[in-house]
Amino acid sequence: MARRKKGRAISGWLIVDKPLGVTSSAVVNKAKWAFDAQKAGHAGTLDPEATGVLAIAFGEATKTVPYVTDSMKAYRFTVRLGQATNTDDGEGEVISESDKRPKADEIRAALSDFTGDIMQVPPQYSAVKVDGERAYKRARDGEEMELAARPLLVESLELIEIPDADHAVLEMTCGKGGYVRSIARDLGQALGCFGHVVQLRRVWAGPFEVSDGISFEVLDKMAKDRKLDDFLLPLEAGLHDLHELACTPEGAAKLRNGNPGMVIASDVEYGEECWTSLNGVPVAIGVYKSGELHPNRVFVLGE
Repeated sequence: MARRKKGRAISGWLIVDKPLGVTSSAVVNKAKWAFDAQKAGHAGTLDPEATGVLAIAFGEATKTVPYVTDSMKAYRFTVRLGQATNTDDGEGEVISESDKRPKADEIRAALSDFTGDIMQVPPQYSAVKVDGERAYKRARDGEEMELAARPLLVESLELIEIPDADHAVLEMTCGKGGYVRSIARDLGQALGCFGHVVQLRRVWAGPFEVSDGISFEVLDKMAKDRKLDDFLLPLEAGLHDLHELACTPEGAAKLRNGNPGMVIASDVEYGEECWTSLNGVPVAIGVYKSGELHPNRVFVLGE
């Protein structure tokens, strides 16, 4: 006889406005405990010193995490001009300094080189793996590595304000895998003044905005209170980039067994990835082929 899982079999998304100084894992663990959930995960790590949107998936919603992780995201961040650090943020040691302070027009002119499809070298202190080991572990041991540049789509990068000569506030919209610390580092080098991030906030990620978020304090205060469920967003909120198709009861039964099932499609191309539902309940994600959905993820809901 299979052992029954502990906790509630809830499914959906919780958006937390992650506070400063807390790891993403700690927020997920707190949310899982507060909701007494059987299963939880998140879509996109934020550094401890970053704040903003942390999208947490419960139960069957964890199967939709890749679709949020791969979505565009927006960050507002402050660059400290005139200094470079070994971590590319305010937590590291200053390794280079300059008296030069660029004007707003100089910064705006330099930003064009950091938009579109660019190649970006991750920070030395990052989770990138080097010979099977995280780069930050090697960096802590004093090793300096030549990390390979990675492609990144930067949809927009704008100067918001210059509150004083030493700081510039920017906002960036980018695809998966972007390092804001690398943008600050490379922008500082391009401007000839050095730079590093001192404040970072993710304002939205895919369909989720920071205004959707619950604070960490409220999450902790309301822990174990079923009224927390009011903050849950539906599983399908993570599938905003995919077409939704309705399916027949017979099709749903086949899909739930991992087999192709009949769906009702109008404006969907052959081979396109979609998700299907029956009476508003998500059934599966898969590839559309000639009136059928061939599932690659099946949801177990309503049991």
